[in-house]
Amino acid sequence: MTAVRFREWLCLLLVCCLPLQLPAQPQPLHLYTEEYPPINFSLNGRPTGLATEVVRAIMQRTGQNAPISLVPWARGYQLALTRPNTGLFVAMRTPERERLFKWVGPLTRNVTGFYALRSAGLSIERLEQAREFGEIAVPRDWYSHQRLRAEGFSNLTPVTGPSQVVSMLKRGRVKLMVLDNLSLSALLAQGDIRTDEVQLLFTLMDSDSYIAFSMQTDEALVTRWQRELDGMKADGSFAAIYHKWLPGEPLPGRVEP
Repeated sequence: MTAVRFREWLCLLLVCCLPLQLPAQPQPLHLYTEEYPPINFSLNGRPTGLATEVVRAIMQRTGQNAPISLVPWARGYQLALTRPNTGLFVAMRTPERERLFKWVGPLTRNVTGFYALRSAGLSIERLEQAREFGEIAVPRDWYSHQRLRAEGFSNLTPVTGPSQVVSMLKRGRVKLMVLDNLSLSALLAQGDIRTDEVQLLFTLMDSDSYIAFSMQTDEALVTRWQRELDGMKADGSFAAIYHKWLPGEPLPGRVEP
């Protein structure tokens, strides 16, 4: 065997010994949500609620079966920001978040405001007054928390979730909280506060909730989910789920910022 043929044989042998490089497999879809009744929450350890039912219906239509994990909002938010094929629901679609996620929705229309106990006798009617007020409880990294920080609020007390906000109000830790109209009744009931004990002082913002997918999520998946949600709205199945959980509330439309 000549030296040239030997080198050719040796190169061929080395190539054959290299591990076979298989094409990378796409990461499976993972979904995250939080305790935010009646839109999404846990019941006997299982995720349920309006948005959870809608998400499961979409998965049934697409033939998927992704796990849904209940986690603190701040954790789910970071996962949806950084991990491929990751969805978070529900997330308010705001200008600050628009370019951070891929969106499927809307699922709800929410009105967020400043609330206080009637017994506190507060008279706050605009942001300037609230900015100079004492501590204000908000859920950490919620759209309302982000918006108020952008408005220059330095008196915010961010907590894990909306139920902790209500608990702080009940225990007198704060006199002012920021929540939305759709979750208020359920959260007050959980916190053993009657709805007539609480008053809306003024409205902060209107917003629409969506399923927020990470920017690294397959575009075809996002498009398919939006198409299936639109189909549910057209055939009435979305309305049936919506009115089951939010009787009397108007249905959200398709809103494009």
